[in-house]
Amino acid sequence: MVFKVVVSDKEKSYQLESDDSVNRQFVGLTIGDTFNGTLVGLDGYTLKITGGSDKNGFPMKKDIDGQRRIKSLLTGGIGYKPKADGVKRRKTIRGNMISDDIVQINTIVDVAGNKTIDEILNPEPVEEESENSEE
Repeated sequence: MVFKVVVSDKEKSYQLESDDSVNRQFVGLTIGDTFNGTLVGLDGYTLKITGGSDKNGFPMKKDIDGQRRIKSLLTGGIGYKPKADGVKRRKTIRGNMISDDIVQINTIVDVAGNKTIDEILNPEPVEEESENSEE
């Protein structure tokens, strides 16, 4: 069980995978909760959960309590985009709590750290200029 954590920072998004050792700390969190970014390798960051999807692709919805999957009558919003006004449809959606069935967790940056996410994920190697300057 590996969670894919999608971190949105303003206009950029980053996809990270969590280790098996920290996955138990995600289970039980709900949409709107915050967690420390060190769980996914972002030191100094605090991330807020905004949603996710389960192993079958059904989206999480904040209105549904628990880990359950239900069929709900939707008029729009998360899980259903009607093509015309007033159209309703029964769609399957997932509850707001993270469980073992969740595959993807969507997050946004709540508190940023000292370094940017790009600098943390893609460290640039230090070039040795002493060899080039002697020639």
